[in-house]
This record gives sequence, C-alpha cells and structure tokens, in this order.
Amino acid sequence: MTRVGFIGLGTMGHGMAANLLMAGNRLTVWNRTPEKAVDLVCDVAANPIELGKTSDIVFICVSDTPDVEAVVFGEDGVIHGLEGGALVVDHSTISPGATKALAARAAESGVAWVDAPVSGGAEGAENGTLAIMVGGPAEAVDRARPYMEAYSRTITHIGEEPGSGQMAKAVNQVLVVLNELAASEALLLAQGAGLDLDTTLAAVEGGAGGSWMLSNRGPQMIERNWQPGFTIDLQQKDLRIVLDAADELGVPLPGVSLVFQLYRALQAQGLGSEGNHALVKALEQLAGIELGS
Repeated sequence: MTRVGFIGLGTMGHGMAANLLMAGNRLTVWNRTPEKAVDLVCDVAANPIELGKTSDIVFICVSDTPDVEAVVFGEDGVIHGLEGGALVVDHSTISPGATKALAARAAESGVAWVDAPVSGGAEGAENGTLAIMVGGPAEAVDRARPYMEAYSRTITHIGEEPGSGQMAKAVNQVLVVLNELAASEALLLAQGAGLDLDTTLAAVEGGAGGSWMLSNRGPQMIERNWQPGFTIDLQQKDLRIVLDAADELGVPLPGVSLVFQLYRALQAQGLGSEGNHALVKALEQLAGIELGS
C-alpha cells in the first residue's frame, strides 16, 4: 500500500487531507501548528524529514515559494527523508520559475515533482470539488491522480514541463480577481440604484454575466460576511506571481494591476485577513456607499 504524506493543514490543506482519509488512505501529516491535526485520524510527524521517511508520495499545500523550499529542502526538509523514486506533489501556488528550479533539485535526489495548484476555495477543499492544474511528467501525474481525485472535481494535465501547472494557476487568478471586481462593481451599481440586491443577483447570475465568483461570493458581500475562502493577503501573493510572470513575458495586465492596488489599500487598513471578496470595500470607499445600507 502506498504510504501518503501531507504537509500543510491550513485553509485549503485541512479539507484536502480530510478527504484523503475519507477515501481510505492511511495518512501521515505535518503542520507547523500540530493542533490543526487534532480532528484528523492519522499519524502526525514531528517534522517534515520524519514524514518523508514514512511516505512514498508527499502532498504539500503551504502559502508561498519560501515555505515550499523550507519544508522540502530545509534542514529538516522532507527531501532528506524520502527515498529515490518518491514523488512530491505541490498544491501550493508559487512562482512557475521557482517550480522549475525546485523540481530540478528534487530530481538530483531521484524524487519526481508535480506542480498541482488548486482552485475552488475552502469550500472546494472540504467538499472535494477542487479544480487542479497539473504540470509534470505524465507518469508522475498518473501516480498522483488517484489520490488527487479524493478532493477534486477536475484534474487537468497542462504539460510535461515543470511550472506549467503554476502558469495555468496564474491564468486562473486573473479570472478570479477580475470576476470579483466585476461582481463588486455590479452590486455597487445595484445598491446605488436602490435595487434589492438579492433579487438583482438572482436575476443576473444565470445570464451571460454570471460567474462562480458572483454566485458564491455575491451573497457573502450582500450579507457583509467577510469570512475568507481565500484571504486578501494570499490573493495579493498570487497577484505578485501573476504580475511578475506577465512582466517577464511582456504581457500587459492593466485590470490585474488595478485590483492589486485596491487590495493594497485594504491591506493598509489592516484588512488583509478578510476574504478576497472584501475587494468591494475599496469601491465602497470611492463611492461613499455600502452594500446593504
């Protein structure tokens, strides 16, 4: 039986690990704060290297590029415990360029690397409906697929090149934030016109202007519920990756640049831990009106 490890039990990782357990896998986990694993019936490693010693495949879901590098290649990194032929599947959203370098370093130890960033928010992780964008050798992807199916609805192999999954995630994040901006502007217009927001949302979400963001975050915006499926701080991290990639490729992204600055203004107000749909607050401040007022 394949031994499975999971590193990172945050907003996304906890639900993913729980679904792996529900699928019948024996799991070893590690998280910087062990308390996050209290409700999971699994083994808890003392550090990543210990997890590596008991794993054939390791799934990682942490915040940023330095975090991935630390849990894999740090002093107690998982790479030091893995045997040749093992596989690392990185579900974090990090730099495509850094992914290529990390995959090359892992290969020096005989460890395969798959970059597999996810989309779908905390709800998707918990409900097993994530969309996964995968980069890496087909053989390695096929090894990981049965486990990823425990927490995903779609798994798309973007390409054999390491980092291709991360680049697809950058494309996804462009759509995420611009759909959020559109939903924010639309609902603010409805508020300014004195329309009932719930009725207006029901009227438009099934039409050509509908989107996942409008249907899932629109009601939260109307209720002024800023609980994060994904925080502003993490969204900003992703947008830095997007803008850096666009700069390297010479691709103009004026809409994403605008959203980045609006989020920056909200971060300056101490709102970085709120859900990314709190973007509407920046527009409310420009308009002098609030949804639901």
